[in-house]
Amino acid sequence: MKDIFLCSICNVSSGACLEDCAYCTQSAKYNAKIERYRLKPLEQILQEARRAADNGALGFCLVTSGRELDDKRVEFISQAAKEILKEGLHLHLIGCSGIATKEALKELKEAGIASYNHNLETSKNFFPQICSTHSFKERYETCENALEVGLGLCSGGIFGMGETWQDRLDLLSALQTLNPHSVPINFFIPNPALPLTKEVLSKEEALECVKLAREYLPNSRLMIAGGRERVFGNDQEELFRCGINAVVLGDYLTTKGNTPKEEVERIKGYGYSIATSCE
Repeated sequence: MKDIFLCSICNVSSGACLEDCAYCTQSAKYNAKIERYRLKPLEQILQEARRAADNGALGFCLVTSGRELDDKRVEFISQAAKEILKEGLHLHLIGCSGIATKEALKELKEAGIASYNHNLETSKNFFPQICSTHSFKERYETCENALEVGLGLCSGGIFGMGETWQDRLDLLSALQTLNPHSVPINFFIPNPALPLTKEVLSKEEALECVKLAREYLPNSRLMIAGGRERVFGNDQEELFRCGINAVVLGDYLTTKGNTPKEEVERIKGYGYSIATSCE
C-alpha cells in the first residue's frame, strides 16, 4: 500500500510582493482581492503548526511573499522555526521566501529549516512570458544554493499557463538536473485580477502532465498542489494511480482548499495510507 505524504502551508506574509509574476495573486501589482498582511503573529503560526500535525501533516511550509530571502525574513522564519521545534511537533519544516543566497539559506538550516521550496514554475524559454522582474536563472541558482548548503529541495512548476508541451518537457528536464526530493505540481487557475488569461486544463491533459512528471522524476515525492480541486473536483483517484504520492493539505496561499478531514478520508477511501515518516 502506498503511503501519501501530507504537507500544510502557512502563509506568513501575504500580498506584498512587488514582482510581476503573471500567474500570482500575491503580486501587489495586480490588486487581487486577497487578504494582505506583512508578518503573521508567531502564536498564530504555532497554532497552525499544531493543527497541521494534528491533521496528519508531516511537512509544514513557511511562506513569505516577496522577491528574496532578506535579513528580516531570515530572522523571522528562523525564530518561527525554533519556536515550532520547541513544541516537539516533529514536523519537516520548509522555508519558501523567494530568491536566496547560500548565506541566508545556511542561517535557516541552522535554525531548523529542513528544506527550501523554490519552484522553477516553467521552462527557461517560456519564463520571460510570465515574469519580467526576475529570471529563470535566478530561480535555478537558488535551487542549487539550497542543495549546496545541505537543505532538501522542493521545486516544481505550474501547468496550463499557455506553455507548449515542449516547454513542459524542458521544465521537467531542468528539474531532473536538480533531482529535488519533492516536486509540487500546480495547475493554473485564472483570476480576474491577473493579466494571464487561460482556460483551466482539462482533467485528461492535467493527468498527462502528472504522468510525464513521474516519468522524468521517478524518485521524487510528487506533490499535487494548487488547482487540484478545480481540475479534478472530488474525482481524484487517478492522480494517485499516475504517481502522486504527496498532497497539500488544507488551504493554499490565497485560496481555500478542502478540509483536512475530507482529504484524509478521500485518500484512505482510495485504499492508501497516510505517511507517518518523512523517509
